[in-house]
Amino acid sequence: MNIQEIHNLFLKCKSLSIDTRKIEKDSMFFAIKGENFDANTFAKQALDLGALYVVIDNESYFIDQRTILVHNSLETLQELAKFHRSYLKLPIVALTGSNGKTTTKELINVVLSQKFKTKATVGNLNNHIGVPLTLLSFTKETEIGIVEMGANHKKEIEFLCEIAQPDFGYITNFGKAHLEGFGGVQGVIEGKSEMYQYLAKNNKQVFVNLEDPIQIERSNGIKSFTFGLNKANADLNIKNIEANPFVVIDYDDFKVESHLIGLYNANNINAATAIGKYFKVEDAAIKYAIENYIPENNRSQLLKKGSNEIILDAYNANPSSMAVAITNFLQLGNQKKIMILGDMFELGDESQEEHKVIADSLSNQQESICYLIGKSFYENKIESENIKFFETFDAFAAYLKTIQFKDNTILIKGSRGMALERTLEYIS
Repeated sequence: MNIQEIHNLFLKCKSLSIDTRKIEKDSMFFAIKGENFDANTFAKQALDLGALYVVIDNESYFIDQRTILVHNSLETLQELAKFHRSYLKLPIVALTGSNGKTTTKELINVVLSQKFKTKATVGNLNNHIGVPLTLLSFTKETEIGIVEMGANHKKEIEFLCEIAQPDFGYITNFGKAHLEGFGGVQGVIEGKSEMYQYLAKNNKQVFVNLEDPIQIERSNGIKSFTFGLNKANADLNIKNIEANPFVVIDYDDFKVESHLIGLYNANNINAATAIGKYFKVEDAAIKYAIENYIPENNRSQLLKKGSNEIILDAYNANPSSMAVAITNFLQLGNQKKIMILGDMFELGDESQEEHKVIADSLSNQQESICYLIGKSFYENKIESENIKFFETFDAFAAYLKTIQFKDNTILIKGSRGMALERTLEYIS
């Protein structure tokens, strides 16, 4: 069966799934092998749960005419997504970057949805499986698709662009993330820039932040729509930015007061505003969309626990995002500050140095008490009156039971694997 024939069957289905726990009636189930399981074994279960068709790559699990046998289920999923994207012919905005991808994607979606029927990547389904699933969620009713692309090694963005075939692209930044896979910062720049290369080759368009010299250099010669702070030559000139703690931006005659914390979120807002302007969303609608966007899922959330105000940013962390979060936190006017920071993962050979840099920088400030948690921070512990090191979260949790925070502003940030949101259980 060729990909067009599979696509014709897909169009008869109401949805697509790779997880029998989320099977919907009249859906298509793809049996994707994982590291520790063979999803082909769930094919019959998927049909019993209401799937119209199942796609398998092991003939031992063939059931009946509802079974589609292919050479490789994952590759077929990717080919189907590419075919479906060409079939729909809708404009697609793609974005990648080291920090801020998901927040920027969410902001772009809420802005563009003021004028268009949009559909965007759900959560952070942004890899070689997530991007195809996102594309296959688009329908004839979708007017603009928004696709987030993540990568931890070179050639990944290139591969995802070949599947999604974006018409527009934006790179949030080039930071110290996934250094292990990319082989260093230069590798990050080259890997993320694969999006620019795709867009240039296909005569498409980029959105460029003129405050980022790497974006300017790497997008040179590509059709672009630009934005920046006090950049008179930009297509969108942001006149002022404030953050105490929520970000406020001014452009033209509009003041946009967001619910996002920290100056590091300003460019995410600016990008969404610029993309909205490009697609001719009215200023009042852009303002409404951004001001009514409330972050969740441990991303820059502002919470109250007892008398304490907490900035919860525990979804992810790398040296770049950690540094800007710390800088922003220290500039807040609050008197009593506490930082609870966890290890940063996937840094490879750079891990020891990057954790040492963060620890050293904190030892030179007097504005905040700091708790650094995790093996990497612990291996780089230093003598400092305002820093305490804990090798494990359990050790930190035991310490928290002996103290009580009162009237503090608290920053909680670390890589996802640290799950530092658990700290909230010990603050009252």
